[in-house]
Amino acid sequence: MNKNKDVALVLSSGGARGLAHIGAIEELESQGYHITSIAGCSMGALIGGVYAAGKLKEFREWMKSVDRKKMLELTDFSLSLNHIVKGARIIEAIMEFVPDMPIEDLPIPYCAVATDLKAGCEVVFSKGSLFDAIRASISLPSFYEPVHRDGMILIDGGVTNPIPMNRVARHQGDILVGVDVSGHDYQTQWEIQHELAEKRKRSTSLTQQILNKLIPDNLEFNYYTMLSRVSSVMIRQNSILMAQLMKPDVLVDIQMSRYGGFDYDKSEKLTAIGRQKMQQALCKLNEGIHQ
Repeated sequence: MNKNKDVALVLSSGGARGLAHIGAIEELESQGYHITSIAGCSMGALIGGVYAAGKLKEFREWMKSVDRKKMLELTDFSLSLNHIVKGARIIEAIMEFVPDMPIEDLPIPYCAVATDLKAGCEVVFSKGSLFDAIRASISLPSFYEPVHRDGMILIDGGVTNPIPMNRVARHQGDILVGVDVSGHDYQTQWEIQHELAEKRKRSTSLTQQILNKLIPDNLEFNYYTMLSRVSSVMIRQNSILMAQLMKPDVLVDIQMSRYGGFDYDKSEKLTAIGRQKMQQALCKLNEGIHQ
């Protein structure tokens, strides 16, 4: 078993759930591990890029200030038919305390993954503007405006490579660590929704009784939720296949039931989950080393 403390770190897509990456990184560092390279996709590209620029603490502090009101302020809505949000405002806000720089000038090797919608293939950013790479990688289809660059239409990297373990730079003797927040605990989610629906049915409130008659029982199961879940299942299967292909030394698999892709106002809770799950994974790794 590898006793080296050098880590090639890979961070997955997952929207707001990716804030768990912050806690995972903090736990790695607190246990004396040295992150010597990093690759990320979507939210993993953002957190990884901020870390590589040496501004993770500032980013975490800023996220503490993000509530529902601030989320609305950072949302630059668009009238386009292919996206809802332009996505420039959030990047500009982060750039106020994380300066843009060439990826080549970062203290550690870094890359971000996006997807070219025209060619239907993965695009890897390992040089050029850090924030151009991040902005392309986080372009959630139909939500954020796609990035047009060099004849490509760039969207979220999670479409093609949600946890790019095959793209991170490796060094002799390092250990490959992946943090995957792309999966949902669907069974628990389903049980929670069913429990809430049953509670509404049993309510003695007159208002709730009227709503029960007006609202269909299967309201949660609609076109949007079906398409969203199908997309999530496909991304999840791709991340599982990548882990099987690359066989990381540590895989922190965080499947959440109570937090979704837009819960950015829950940053501290999500950070705590990431830290706890990384601690558990490193405990298992250390047990294997000392056997």
